[in-house]
This record gives sequence, C-alpha cells and structure tokens, in this order.
Amino acid sequence: MLIKNGTIVTFNVENTIIENGAVYIKDNIIKDVGESSKLEIKYKEEDSLDAKGKIVMPGLICSHYHAYSALARGMILDGEPASNFIEVLRRVWWRLDKKLTLEDVYYSGLVSAIDAVKNGTTTLIDHHASPYACTGSLEKLSKAFSKVGVRGNYCYEVSERDGMDIAKEGLLENYSFIKKCKDNKNDLITGSFGLHASFTVSDETLKEAVSMRDELDCGFHVHVSEGNMDEELSQYNYGKSVVKRLENMKVLGEKTIAVHGVNIGKEDVDILKKTNSIVVHNPESNMNNAVGIPPILDMLDKDILVGLGTDGFTGNMFREIDNLYVVHKLIKGDPRVMSVPETIKIAINNNGEIVKRLFGKPAGVVEEGAFADLIVVDYNSPTPFNSSNAGGHLIFGMNSNNVISTIINGKIVMQDRKLVNIDEETVMKKSREVSKNLWNRLADN
Repeated sequence: MLIKNGTIVTFNVENTIIENGAVYIKDNIIKDVGESSKLEIKYKEEDSLDAKGKIVMPGLICSHYHAYSALARGMILDGEPASNFIEVLRRVWWRLDKKLTLEDVYYSGLVSAIDAVKNGTTTLIDHHASPYACTGSLEKLSKAFSKVGVRGNYCYEVSERDGMDIAKEGLLENYSFIKKCKDNKNDLITGSFGLHASFTVSDETLKEAVSMRDELDCGFHVHVSEGNMDEELSQYNYGKSVVKRLENMKVLGEKTIAVHGVNIGKEDVDILKKTNSIVVHNPESNMNNAVGIPPILDMLDKDILVGLGTDGFTGNMFREIDNLYVVHKLIKGDPRVMSVPETIKIAINNNGEIVKRLFGKPAGVVEEGAFADLIVVDYNSPTPFNSSNAGGHLIFGMNSNNVISTIINGKIVMQDRKLVNIDEETVMKKSREVSKNLWNRLADN
C-alpha cells in the first residue's frame, strides 16, 4: 500500500519532514519513504491511500494501560470518596476487578481499542486484573484488540491480595498466554509477565514468576512505588526500597516496565539505569490519585528509557502528552523544565523504543524497517510548520479530533473517521448493557 500526497512528519533522528511525500508499506513494515511524485511512479501498481495534503505521522503509543477501567466510566459508587491512594484501590479498583467476568473483559477490550484508534493510538501495553475471571482473560482481551486492529502487549497482574490460589492462577495465566504468543509469532500480540506491585507479592511468588520468566525470555510489567504504602511496606518487611527488592529478586531488566516510580530515591534511579529497565510515566493518573509526580527529569539525565502511558485514564495520548509537558513545570515552579524536545523524546521516540523491545521492530517513527503504524491528521496550521517546530505543533495545536485515518500493522483500521473492522454503534450498545450489569453486581456487594 502507498500512502501518498501527505506531509510526512517522520520524528526520526533528523526530524525530517517531507512535503508532498509518500510512504510505501509492504506487509506490515514501512519499506520506503520519499517524495510522492517519485514513489507514485515506483509503486504505481500498488493500492493507495490519498492523504490529500494532510499530515502523516507515527501512530501514538500508550505504554501503560488498564483496559478494564473503560467499564468504570461514569460509575458512581456508594460510601465516602477515597481520601488516599490505598482507599482508591480498595474502594474502586479492587472492588471492580473482583466482579469482572470474561464477557466484561472482552467488551472493555473492544471499547478501549475503538477509543484508541479514534484517538490515533496504535499500540496499547495493557496490565490486566480480573481475579475471579482470570484464566483465559488475556486471550479475551487480545481477541478484542485484534478484532479492532490494535497492536497490544498483555499481562495479568499477579497478586496475593485475593489469596494464594488466585495468585497461582495468575502465574499460570501469564505463562500460558506468553508461551502461546511465542509459538504463534503474531506481530500484533505479545505478552509480558504481570505483577501487581511489590506490596502484594511475596518473595516466594516472585521467585516462581522469575523462574517462569527465565523460561519464556520476556520482561515483567509491574507497578513500582505508585503510593507511599508500597515503599513503606517494602522497608518494613524487607528492609529495602521497592526498586532494590525487585533488583535483588531479578525482576528488573531491559524488557521490564516499572510503572510510575513516584517515590523512588536517587539510588533507585541508579539501579533502574544499571539494569536498563523501562520506566513508564502516567502524569494524569498520578495527579488524579494525588500520589505525586516521579523524578522523571532525573531519569532523563541518567538516560533511562522513560515512556508515557495513561494508566487506563484515557486512550487519548494527545491529552497525556499535553499533561506531561505542563505538570513538571508546575511541580518544579520552573517553566524551563520538560522542554518540547524532552516531551517528544518521551512520548514519541522512547515509546517507540519500548515497542521495539517488546515486539522486535521499531515504532514511533516513519522510516524504513519500522512497523507500519501511522495516522493521518487533519491539522491546518495557522503558522509555519517545519522540522524545528513540529513538536510544538503536536503539543499546542494537534488533538485527537484531528485524526481522520489510522493504519496499524500495514492495514487501514479507520478511514475518514469510520472504523473498518467493527460496528462501533453495536459494540457501544452492548457495552452499556454489560457495564450496567457490572455496576449492579458492585451495588449488591
């Protein structure tokens, strides 16, 4: 397929922009990028998508997500509002995940994938929990994402908070799903080994998970020091920080995602660098839960691979990028911090590198050899648009409503705002029914 007549914003090392450009895709990989007039002759026999002068850029990536949170949208629970992070977990998310069925999991996946595609997000790295519908849940979720056409990495969060039997079921769910991914070699579907957080997993369970991980040759996906309790319990029970404990237990590494890191110290940052681990920042969720903001600037100074996610708060990465750009200025009281280039590095370049570590090929860039995950953006700039200021236009000008077409793995999944693979209205109607039943089960609890 040839995407022609576009303004190609590559986000490559040179920040190349090609006016009247084209992108040639073969199978699921970008094979050629250049001037439209030349590529149209070179690939004249290929099917084409006319970008009609619009911007063609890499699809956005969400490096930490919780699809099941989609069914909580608009939900009102009884009782007093949560006053701290552990109450948020106990009164909202740990109540909700216990009531999920496999049908709920499937529809939360469909809804999340639809939302992602419409917002220009082409990859979701998901962290799932449904303790009383554990076995088969990752298969349901991956089928939902794949039906819409979204690239996904999946894990099940192992936790002992619902008992050891469920923890062991979570271990097996991760193992069987990841092994199946390894056997099937589907570029749209990969698996990581999920852990909830240090404070809900014992050393014994971690040892078993690490043994499975070693056999499967994958990474972990784990919440790290999101709230103070995680750090406090780690110090109390093990005499060390969360990061140090995870290092000692051999959880960290180049394919492991350490999510949040709000309360980590300088020694922890050094450990994350030494182990070449991934950190994923979720600014909007951190603000909403009032847990604080992690030392992302220090991590960037250490050249740690810091990516951007939403924690399930939204599938709209344009919105998350805006929050990333402004919140560190507020926290530091300094408008100079978190510059446009730093913001783009985290949200576009680093997220693309995370995909490369988990899927084997680069994303987040329009260049030969990268996954063909692209979006067409109808952004009519009121000011000059060039390679030196494209990042500023992304932050201050573009938004998810500008996304008109989405291509994932070389296939069109949305064209002119219409989803290709699925009937959105039918899904949403059914999802309202499914979520209503879920809310009723919660109210009966």
